[in-house]
Amino acid sequence: MTPPSGLPTVVTPSPTETKSRRLRAALLGNPNTGKTTLFNALSGLNHRVGNYPGVTVESKVGQMTCAGLAFDLIDLPGTYSLAPRSPDEMVTVDVILGRQDGEARPDVLVCIADASNLERNLYLATQALELGLPVVVALNMIDVAESQGIRLDVPLLAERLGVPIVPIQANKRKGLEALRAAVAEAASHAAPTRMPEFPPAFAAEVASIGNLLEEVPTFLVRRLLIDVGGYTETRLLSGRPELREPLLEARQRLTAGGCPVPAVEARTRYAWIRQALAGCVQRPNVRAVTWTDRLDRVLTHRVAGLAVFLVVMFVVFQSIYTAARPLMKLIDSGKDWLGVLVAGALPPGPFTSLLVEGVIGGVGAVVVFLPQILILFAFIAVLEDCGYMARAAFLMDRIMSRCGLSGKSFIPLLSSLACAVPGIMATRVIEDRRDRLATIITAPLMSCSARLPLYILLIAVFFSEGYPFWMPGLVMFGLYLIGLVAAPLVALLLKRTLLKGRTPVFVLEMPGYKWPGVSTVGRRVLDSAMMFLRRAGTMILASMILVWVLLNFPAHDYAERIAALDDEPVKALRDELRREKESPTPDEEKVEALEKKLQPTDHELNAIQMEWKRQSYLGRLGRAIEPAVRPLGWDWRIGVAALASFPAREVVVSTLGIVFREGKVESDEITKAGISGAGGTALGKAIRAATWDDDPERPLFTVASALSLMVFFALCCQCASTLAVIRRETRSWAWPAFTFVYMTLLAYVAAFVVFQVGSWMGG
Repeated sequence: MTPPSGLPTVVTPSPTETKSRRLRAALLGNPNTGKTTLFNALSGLNHRVGNYPGVTVESKVGQMTCAGLAFDLIDLPGTYSLAPRSPDEMVTVDVILGRQDGEARPDVLVCIADASNLERNLYLATQALELGLPVVVALNMIDVAESQGIRLDVPLLAERLGVPIVPIQANKRKGLEALRAAVAEAASHAAPTRMPEFPPAFAAEVASIGNLLEEVPTFLVRRLLIDVGGYTETRLLSGRPELREPLLEARQRLTAGGCPVPAVEARTRYAWIRQALAGCVQRPNVRAVTWTDRLDRVLTHRVAGLAVFLVVMFVVFQSIYTAARPLMKLIDSGKDWLGVLVAGALPPGPFTSLLVEGVIGGVGAVVVFLPQILILFAFIAVLEDCGYMARAAFLMDRIMSRCGLSGKSFIPLLSSLACAVPGIMATRVIEDRRDRLATIITAPLMSCSARLPLYILLIAVFFSEGYPFWMPGLVMFGLYLIGLVAAPLVALLLKRTLLKGRTPVFVLEMPGYKWPGVSTVGRRVLDSAMMFLRRAGTMILASMILVWVLLNFPAHDYAERIAALDDEPVKALRDELRREKESPTPDEEKVEALEKKLQPTDHELNAIQMEWKRQSYLGRLGRAIEPAVRPLGWDWRIGVAALASFPAREVVVSTLGIVFREGKVESDEITKAGISGAGGTALGKAIRAATWDDDPERPLFTVASALSLMVFFALCCQCASTLAVIRRETRSWAWPAFTFVYMTLLAYVAAFVVFQVGSWMGG
């Protein structure tokens, strides 16, 4: 078969030309074939993450050197086929064809194939052969194939496909030098000419439709004809209604002539693949039962598998609470030490207060929870890399399908446990627009890592002392379970109202189990730490400065406030001091003693500071909304903390720290902080001691009000970044506005019910 026409012109560079410019190699492969592992092995840490211009699909571009040639290595989104049915898959096709704005066409395609499942993996490779680019096949997981008794004749298979094939083991970095050499050599060779040959009737229809779309590559014309209702049809026929009739007639003629679409593609490709593999692959007569099979009998069982999933989740949350305590105590003590150091080195005043309370205290109150967040990200990375996440999606498909979604929606939802932003971006693999929207709108309901600081703080204060060791983990698990239950229920409501549509079919390939890669997990945890610290150093810092300003202005005269202390004993002492000073022979020792007695007590100072906060701009706003939040068990201070956290959820703990930690940080607090986790810190003690303004004998925080606050944060959408990514993914402000409103109302109602029921039960 002759090379396809209509593709962008590809000029095969000479060896001299390739050395004078940076070349581009694109990695193409099915999910779970080790593509990302290979990308990391070839590029090392020398890569960047970005987005393709004009779209929202994440890209990774690294650099590598092959036989003295410099290459940009592009990690394309994983796909089973170049039949684009989602934005992710369309970007892959556009990049390869050179139709992506701002992206040059690759010089070489590297197709990664699973050696233990060649027939299915070569389906994608046969499509790559038709793109008019040099192709190298990286045959990964050779060790897995050998463990299953599969024997491959690689040279014979390379000869039949007409492209170089390099056996590799990406996770152990075996065969990479041979792969680099093959890529460098392919860059100066022509595109392959051996490929599946479609029936003449189909080729004629492609030519006929191609005449109506002269500017469109032949590969996309073929996809337009085959992929009924696919993404190619949606995009190419947009604004061209006159082409729908010729396209429908062409498909009808093919069906009548014995070449029905889309079946003709699978028949043609798999027939060619089976012919190419004949004699190249030897399999044992009886398939061996592997340890993956034995594990799956338990982990994918409808009862045992679900029980294991719940146990795994509980272990994760219990570990989050207990394992990070030593490092958390260290960070908290360091934060307090730094506050004391700065307060002692600078003169008293607004600037010192801003640094100590707003910057060090506010940002530090969030950074202290970094260990828990890293543990969460590490667990998620391990579960994904070992292959368990796919089993979890399989288990949840039965539940998700009853809510109008599929297991494909579960992966983005589970990813949102770390952060809703990448979780929402992961919905790009969902083909159906309604299902994708439903998943996007429900993803923020999952408790992300930004909620952890508040959870840890209140659980440590109210559910540690006097409870069994497993109680904190159980409460944490329950808070995360709220999202796991609420998301499918909201999706069910959406799928029956605003986003009506059929339940999609869920097809999932189970990857083999493997030991998680230390470098893969480590890189993900490191990236998460840097992302969290950047967030703490930007949005959270800016929010804390704003909160401090609103809580300390209008400014008040400190001396005037002290002078306003007008109880009778103070007046008597003040009169005695005045008379002594005005006497002809004042007694200096008596004057000093009287002045010492007139120094306000810590209680009086705290009362003064709290009154300042009540009269500040933020305090006035809090007292204005207090009637609305009082039914939730909150006063104006908790209300302003909730308000301040709408740009970023983590800010709630920092705001609580500024509002409730009256007075100066004393040096002896450093040794006391963190004795029992977050509950032993100064903030934890202040929360325990807080009372209602109108009833000083009544504790402000109870178990019921703490649960009310945590439930509110579990369901409310307090994250500007999440709303921004929803706007970017949906290309509309309507959906982020809808998400914010419905989640806020849901959170308020749930918090109200929890507090009222908890109070009635005596909590």
